[in-house]
Amino acid sequence: MSETVLFVDAAVLDTVAGVLVDGQRVLVRDGAIAAVGAEVEASDARVVDLGGRTLMPGLIDCHVHVNAHTADLAGLGDQSPAYVAVKAAIELREMLGRGFTTVRDPGGADFGIHDAVAEGLIDGPRVFFGGKALSQTGGHVDMRPRGRAVSDDHHCCPDLGLVCDGVDGVRKAAREQLRTGAHHVKIMLSGGVASPTDRIDSTQFSVEEIRAIVEEAEAANRYVAGHAYTARAINRGLEAGVRSIEHGNLLDRSSLDLFLEHDAFLVPTLVTYRRMSIEGADYGLSPANLAKNEIVLGAGLKALELAHEAGVNLCYGSDLLGGMRKHQLDEFAIRGAVIPAADVIRSATVTAARLLGEEDRIGRISPGFAADLLVVDGDPLADIDVLTDPGTNLDLVMQGGKVKAGTLG
Repeated sequence: MSETVLFVDAAVLDTVAGVLVDGQRVLVRDGAIAAVGAEVEASDARVVDLGGRTLMPGLIDCHVHVNAHTADLAGLGDQSPAYVAVKAAIELREMLGRGFTTVRDPGGADFGIHDAVAEGLIDGPRVFFGGKALSQTGGHVDMRPRGRAVSDDHHCCPDLGLVCDGVDGVRKAAREQLRTGAHHVKIMLSGGVASPTDRIDSTQFSVEEIRAIVEEAEAANRYVAGHAYTARAINRGLEAGVRSIEHGNLLDRSSLDLFLEHDAFLVPTLVTYRRMSIEGADYGLSPANLAKNEIVLGAGLKALELAHEAGVNLCYGSDLLGGMRKHQLDEFAIRGAVIPAADVIRSATVTAARLLGEEDRIGRISPGFAADLLVVDGDPLADIDVLTDPGTNLDLVMQGGKVKAGTLG
């Protein structure tokens, strides 16, 4: 059971208004926020004086791959699922220690990872999973080299995706992911960096196939997330009902209009391209993969600026692979160089929660919300970089009212 705690002298970060409110008291009881205000009292609570430090909601990363302990995604599928699961458990614990109390995994994590965290078998962010991402033959998660015809799509292979073709084929593949309890269905709308045979500027799946997948997700009261880089690929997905676009580095103004028309979400993942350009080869990326990375590397920041100026729903994403995942927090600094800190923080709290359908439970410090709380030594609205150094500035991570890192001392 979680402890009843009263935080006093807290500078509460209001993620909706984008301001710090000094001198606040926050009561945590039964894993939830029970009260917030300047005069809150509770005789049964343990009192923790924050001395004016920042109290903010736990962070939400909407694009992680907890199974991807290597950037060699083609080789990942040949590894033992047990080994990959242990590596995933280690990574989840480290993500929680960075302040991420919730993550969305749009390719790889399954109901087993979700259940292990939910049941407390391993410490980690709560996981919203999509199961295996869906790709056409020769698409972004078809990891076969050109000379191999056979693929093993057994559900226990730790590949991040599944190859499927045709309207009937994609319907069945989407239903299989939804059957396992997936919170969304991820599809590949364009080529990608880490795959061996597709082009970045390709479009993938026919419009009829995309619509079929969207229909299946909506029938299950779920949604579709689509990997896409170019405006052509993005626009096809949005017009067919895809709810979130992952990456979007090469979007244009026609894409912005569609995002607004459909109230869709964009999940940029700028840090992964920066880290792949620096150390991708060390973690298994081929020269061909690295060449594709250069195509999207420089364009992502401009796409972020355009989307922010247009008022597109922006969510935080990292998409890091292998040992590069330790840079998960650097996305804050990259975005903070071009958009206001308050908006960057919203992308990792309230807007992310809305994408997940959890806007009434996470992403804010408000009565009735889950007690996912961070104590930060510094003002992230004044200096977003304080969030990128948890070893120095992150004093406490609480998830569901339980202390996961730091102490209440």
